[in-house]
Amino acid sequence: MLAEKKVLVTGCAGFLGPWVCELLLELGVSVVGLDRVYPEGSRIHALKDRVALRQVDIESFEGCRQVIAEDGINVIFHLAAQAIVGVANENPLPTFASNIMGTWNLMEAARLQRNGGQKIEAIVVASSDKAYGDQENLPYLEDAPMQGRFPYDVSKSCTDLIARSYFHSYGLPVCITRCGNLYGGGDLHLSRIVPGTILSVLKGERPVVRSDGSPVRDYIYVQDAARANIAIASRMLEDCGLHGQAFNISNDAPVSVLEIVELICKLMGRADLKPIVEGQASREIQAQYLSSEKIRALLGWAPEFELEDGLGRAISWYREWCGVAERTGVV
Repeated sequence: MLAEKKVLVTGCAGFLGPWVCELLLELGVSVVGLDRVYPEGSRIHALKDRVALRQVDIESFEGCRQVIAEDGINVIFHLAAQAIVGVANENPLPTFASNIMGTWNLMEAARLQRNGGQKIEAIVVASSDKAYGDQENLPYLEDAPMQGRFPYDVSKSCTDLIARSYFHSYGLPVCITRCGNLYGGGDLHLSRIVPGTILSVLKGERPVVRSDGSPVRDYIYVQDAARANIAIASRMLEDCGLHGQAFNISNDAPVSVLEIVELICKLMGRADLKPIVEGQASREIQAQYLSSEKIRALLGWAPEFELEDGLGRAISWYREWCGVAERTGVV
């Protein structure tokens, strides 16, 4: 059924966006991509001949409305966001504008177009495990309250609540995804622990850990997360009972920051490169990890890639990317 729809992917030039677009194209879907910038290194450029790209800022309500209306959109994957925790902590207002206002702009534009007769049948909104905030009970379950405290976490709590309010108030067909930490090829936010560690090792340098290395997180391979998003949207077209629900996306195998850094070094044959542990990270929750039992049971989704497999693929991608970047002067 999804192949018959016109699908919009916001944040299409980011990390997760190109993977979602790529899998949709494999299904024969007509895809429209929306982003405010298209960085030179983004994986979306490899798809530009098959995805209709729109340069629009989700902070523009009219821009969002025009794309939904003029492209005749039926299904939306709302992935656009300011996604870096450190950036949010240092400069919260742009994060609030992108993540909170951007969400209400998209929801309201979809609501108005639907009220006007446009057939909008599914909206999948990317929240985050960070939306849960600090909880006593782990792993997070989908019925836990949204209680973000720090700027990025709050922005995702609000994203989550606003999106679901449009289902409860107006019947908009919305589902929420809450992912663990995504990793894999195409992540150009090189300050993140996985790409940052890989690049350090490729340079023969000791990787840097900003925290004390003990925080525990989920790490989910980006292609598995993309498959989960598409599985949710596909089922929403068949089962209205899913509308308004949230789904955790996780490999259910949390590890500490230090463990993942050491594993990357081992996989790259450089276990001798001991990490520099700065112990300076602030406003970080000690343990955050999810149960994906719900999406496994209801949709039959399960991750295809264990951590070592996914990291191996990520390492291969960054090896190739660094070679291209050096030849072209991108970095």
